[in-house]
Amino acid sequence: MITIDFDRLGVRPGDHVLDMGCGAGRHAFEMYRRGADVVALDQNVGELETVAQTFEAMHSSAQVPRGARAVTQVGDALALPFEDAEFDHVIASEVLEHIPQDVRAIEELQRVLKPGGTIAVSVPRRWPERICWALSDEYHEVEGGHVRIYDPKDLAAKLTAAGLRLDGKDYAHSLHSAYWWLKCAVGVDNTENPLVRAYYKLLVWDIMKRPWPTRMFETLFDPIAGKSIVFYLTKPLS
Repeated sequence: MITIDFDRLGVRPGDHVLDMGCGAGRHAFEMYRRGADVVALDQNVGELETVAQTFEAMHSSAQVPRGARAVTQVGDALALPFEDAEFDHVIASEVLEHIPQDVRAIEELQRVLKPGGTIAVSVPRRWPERICWALSDEYHEVEGGHVRIYDPKDLAAKLTAAGLRLDGKDYAHSLHSAYWWLKCAVGVDNTENPLVRAYYKLLVWDIMKRPWPTRMFETLFDPIAGKSIVFYLTKPLS
C-alpha cells in the first residue's frame, strides 16, 4: 500500500533517499525498484531484518535497475545518524503521530535533506482518525501507538517553521478509512470477525489487482475520506 506519490516527490534513479520509520518497507521497496539509492531507517530491528532480506531478494531476482542500492539502518528519529544535507529526498510516512517530540523529529528531517531536496510527510487525517479514537481506546492506547491527532494547519506550521517550503498536499486510502472504523468497532485484534475478514480480502485484492472500479472510487473519495494526508515540501536553496 503506497501512500506517497514518488513522481510528485521527484525520485529518480541514483537519487539518495531516506525512508525514516520505514516499518515493513513498503515505500523503500518502491524507491529501490525505481533505481534509487535507498536507506531504510527504523528502531525495530526485527522489521529491518525482514526489509534487508527483501532487498536482497529483489536484487537477486533482478527486480531493480543495475546500480540501485538499498541498505537498512537502525536509528532514532530524534538523532538521525546522518550528516547534514545528505539526502536528495526524504519520506516520513505515518511516523510523526507516534513521536512525542515531533518538532525535534521534523528538525532532524530538515537537517539531513539537501537544499533543493524534497520531502513527503504523511499522517492520519484528522476526522477519520477521530472516529477511530472515539470507537476504540486500544486503537491508540498501546505501546508505540498514536500520541496525537494532527490538525493539518498545525502540522503544516511545524513543517514550515523548521525551514521547509510547503508545495502542496494530497489525500490517500479512502477505502482504508472504513476498514479501520470497522476494526475499532469490533475490536482491533478481532481478526475473525466475518465483516473484517471480508473487508481485508477486498483490500488485498485491490492492492494486488488495482482494478478500475476501486481506482475510480479512491480518485473520487480520497479528497473527502482519505485516511492519510500527505504534505509535499522542499528545502529552499538558501
